Amino acid sequence: MTTLTPEKLPGTVILVRHGETAWSKSGQHTSVTDLPLLSEGEEAARKVGHALSHHDFKLVLCSPRQRARRTCELAGLVDRMEVTDDLAEWFYGDYEGLTTSEIRVTAPGWTVFSQPCPGGETAEQVAVRLDRVITRIRAAGGTSVVFAHGHCLRVFAARWLELPPVDGKHFVLKTATLSELGYERETPVVHTWNVPVE
Repeated sequence: MTTLTPEKLPGTVILVRHGETAWSKSGQHTSVTDLPLLSEGEEAARKVGHALSHHDFKLVLCSPRQRARRTCELAGLVDRMEVTDDLAEWFYGDYEGLTTSEIRVTAPGWTVFSQPCPGGETAEQVAVRLDRVITRIRAAGGTSVVFAHGHCLRVFAARWLELPPVDGKHFVLKTATLSELGYERETPVVHTWNVPVE
């Protein structure tokens, strides 16, 4: 990743996890399954829009999944939305649609950060995608916003902080929340994390 000098520091990025779906509510791992938002997820997405209305974003980047795109749309930013596959959720492979409890029947102690997803992505593969997004955001300067998914954004936070992707395990992230990453002088930092909209 690019080394930053104090005179060339970029701004900040706001991370938005999509509104609630049936599977996020039930705890099922959702990557390629393209579920719509629940009505409460749509309402929360509108509240996200109110919370972001005072920003003039340099970039508005979004996952290709409809739950993220719909959240961006209801937040009032669809006209500026740029969809990128790099922000797709971690591909869970054989674990798609399963809860952690179901997975642990055959893989005791499993978490997405600690053990592989058969037929899916590794943490390192997810990080490669997200590093490309981070590079774009840093080059743009100002404030950007990203609409994506829980595990993907947790890895994003780890990479922003120049940590290994598995350190995303430390960043719990609920649906329709706002988080802000930026800098203190030349050090990448977390300004706010997992803030619900009201």
